[in-house]
This record gives sequence, structure tokens and C-alpha cells, in this order.
Amino acid sequence: MVVFACVRCDAVLTRPVERVALPVRAHRTYGHDLLPALMESGTYAVDPEPSGLPFRPWSEVGAEAAAERGVFAPVHRLSCGAPGAVVVAPGDTRGTVLIPERCDGYCIGLDGRDGPNLACARCGSAVATRIDDCSLWQTVWFVPDAVRRVPEHDADVRSADRGADWDALAEEYRAAPPVEPCGGWDARWEAAVGAALAHVLAASGGAPVGLPDGILTDTFGRALDALLPPGPAARRLVPAGPGLPAAPGDTDIALVPRHPRTGEVWQPSDPTAAVVPLEADVWLHVAFPREPLPVPATGGLPDGVCRDDPLPLRPIRLFAADRHVFLHTLARLPAVREPWLRAVYDAIQETPFGHPF
Repeated sequence: MVVFACVRCDAVLTRPVERVALPVRAHRTYGHDLLPALMESGTYAVDPEPSGLPFRPWSEVGAEAAAERGVFAPVHRLSCGAPGAVVVAPGDTRGTVLIPERCDGYCIGLDGRDGPNLACARCGSAVATRIDDCSLWQTVWFVPDAVRRVPEHDADVRSADRGADWDALAEEYRAAPPVEPCGGWDARWEAAVGAALAHVLAASGGAPVGLPDGILTDTFGRALDALLPPGPAARRLVPAGPGLPAAPGDTDIALVPRHPRTGEVWQPSDPTAAVVPLEADVWLHVAFPREPLPVPATGGLPDGVCRDDPLPLRPIRLFAADRHVFLHTLARLPAVREPWLRAVYDAIQETPFGHPF
């Protein structure tokens, strides 16, 4: 556990927090309502990519310089700010005050459009950006060069001494149900599938991919049908990971968990399997579904007794993966430079509201 302190006056700016992996939905919007906090209380994550002002268009950055940063397909713009922004839940901050002239928002909260809007209460330095507008995950993003860790070498300790405990994954973390009580698809699923879909396409080589019946067909099927040619499946997308039996054959694409604490991706024993990472809370539901029983396990209800507990939730619309997460992930995969996959990327980027998103 660490705290973050102001580099100028050493004032403590957070409660003790533990580092976890940055969720793939961190920079995405969802719906038109107030969203909960992105981070669990007591945790923080680090964005490895540059963020914030200044931004430069793709035409100025150029393909070669962008590839050195790990971006292999054109994007609208790239941040040239400092990498390493730290995100925490708003309730985990301490000793900060709002900067009134930087508190603009689009709807009913702060959207961070004017840059850092939180200052250190002791010295007045701008240290972070509070975001809580509608459609945006509630976050506080600390400016990388405005804060420091105490102790400072937390990242090294985390990587060296606290690897992913795969055996305890199902015990320590809860599965995310795919459907919300209102009948909409959960935003965590839309983002997680959007990221995984980019990896599936890269692993497919442009050939059809087979899916098992059930939730994977419901979430991946429509997009894969639209983006890949028809015909017999050349490869199969198969869940794999801790607690699951090894998948037979050597032509599978393994859908494996990404550990929520370390960000490590589970590796199958078959070295020939293509690996597709999926956020652990979504993977847990895919690997170990726990649908409520439609009737009591001991038998039917007695005559004259009406069932009063809710039926299993069903979505009110077809699933659509998060388009922005998909494009963000695909642009950072070297495979996107292959002509067929680059054509898919360009077509989706040019039709922001088109099928299959």
C-alpha cells in the first residue's frame, strides 16, 4: 500500500491505495447518466500511455513516430503529454480543493476539459483532474509530475513480489453479469469484448472463427460474422484458464483472463494456441456461468403457490461491442498493418455508427 503526495510540499493527497491493472474501459463513455467510480476504493492504476495536452494530429506525428509509441494505424490525434497518469476513486483523495475557474462540464458535472481542476490544499499546486460528468466514469487523475509515491518504488515491489495468483482468481474476484437490471448490456462487457474482439480478428488471419453456443456467440458472433468472410470455421474461440480443462486440438484461439491486479495474461500450456486476453470479471462469467435456476432445485412449486423471485435477466437489444475500445486496441496491435486487417480498421473508423457497432 502506498499514498500519493504533492511533489512541491509533500502533503498527502490520497488514502493508502494498492496498485491494480488499468481497466480497458478507463477512457470510454457510456450511456447518458451518472456512472459509478472507475476504480474500487483502496486501489489505483497507472496509464502507461501519454495523456493530456498537448495533442497532435496523425498527419504531424507520422506513421514512423507513432509506431515507436506502439500505435500502428492512423488515429485522429495523439497525446504528447506525460505518460504515467495515476487514477483513483474520488473518495480516496485527501487534501485537495477544486480550482473554480477550471470546473466546466458538458452536462451535470466536471469533464476535465480545462485541464487539472484540483489543487493541493496546502500549497495550491494543480495536482489532479476530477471527472464526474454524466456518461463518464467517476475518477480523479493525478498529473504524473505533480505527485510522487510514498514509498516511491511501489511498482518494482509489486512486479517482483506479487505476481498473479491464478488459483485464487475465482475466490478473490466476482464475475460481472452481462445484463443490467434495466435490460441493457453491462458497460464492462461492451468494453471488454471490444478489446478482445480486436485480438480475435488479429488471431483469425482473416478466416472464419467458430464460437461455442451461448454468451460468446451472443457477444462476439454478430461482429465476427460481419467482419470475417463466410464459410467453415478455420479456428475456434475457446475459453481457457485456471480451473478449466485444457482445450483439445492445436487450432484453438484461447480466450484467457487478464489478471485484474497485475494485468498479467494467463498463458495456456499449448504453445500453438493464439491468446486473446479478456477482463477477468467478464471471463469469470464466461468460464463459470451461474445463471439462476428457473425453478427450485428440489422440484416444482406446490399447487397454488406463485413464484415471486425474478426470472433470469435477458437483454432488450442485440449486443454491440464498444467501438472505441475496439479501434484503440486494434491500432496498437502490429497485426493491423496486414492489408486485410487494415482495411477492416479503416472501414470501421470511417463509419462511426455503422454495423456491427
